[in-house]
Amino acid sequence: MQRRLLLLSNSRNYGQSYLEHARVPLQDFLGDGIHRVAFVPFAGVTIGYDDYAAAVREPFSAAGYELVSVHEAEQPAKLIEEADAVAVGGGNTFRLLQRLYEFGLRKVIREEALAGKPYVGWSAGSNIACPTIRTTNDMPIVEPPSLDALDLIPFQINPHYLDAHPDKHQGETREERILEFVTLNPGTLVVGLREGSILRVESNEVFLLGDHSIRVFGKERDPGEITADQDLSFLVAA
Repeated sequence: MQRRLLLLSNSRNYGQSYLEHARVPLQDFLGDGIHRVAFVPFAGVTIGYDDYAAAVREPFSAAGYELVSVHEAEQPAKLIEEADAVAVGGGNTFRLLQRLYEFGLRKVIREEALAGKPYVGWSAGSNIACPTIRTTNDMPIVEPPSLDALDLIPFQINPHYLDAHPDKHQGETREERILEFVTLNPGTLVVGLREGSILRVESNEVFLLGDHSIRVFGKERDPGEITADQDLSFLVAA
């Protein structure tokens, strides 16, 4: 398996511009051999696809990459196949997956990524790299044909993971929600990916980038903090 993935929790850190925190990791990941990047804006709901593509095009262009959005292409699948890399933006994960099914892009993105084409995703774009989208934080504002996603990695991601439990708030914490998931899905690990954190996957190696640890959940293990200096290969060992 030749997969190369860069999976971000979020698109913007507090006090920084769009994808500013990811520019160095992005350039290190894509390198000099990548020229044209196909962008998937389908997670955008309250932002138009033209505006979304323009926002993403700016940091990619500054890094030296041409970005073309699939909504601008007459044949979106062909664009995915011919581009040097694929980027999938954040927004609503249910809407994103619904449109991937609608445009027939789920299969082609999966095939290209598993063959080694670099894949960059943030927020919803990281969610769909997982086997399913069942650990998203999003509201199901639409109903895709299935919750099955790209299945590029064997574990689930919960982007924007928060430890905080507001004072006097009686609802479940993020941890409690994820523990519900692993209780009923005992064979699947879930990574709580904090803001500013990035996972880089190179074939069967996983690297944590950023200043924060990740929180890993599984039915047969207590929730634990994993730092960048620890071996993360167990996430893809399956």
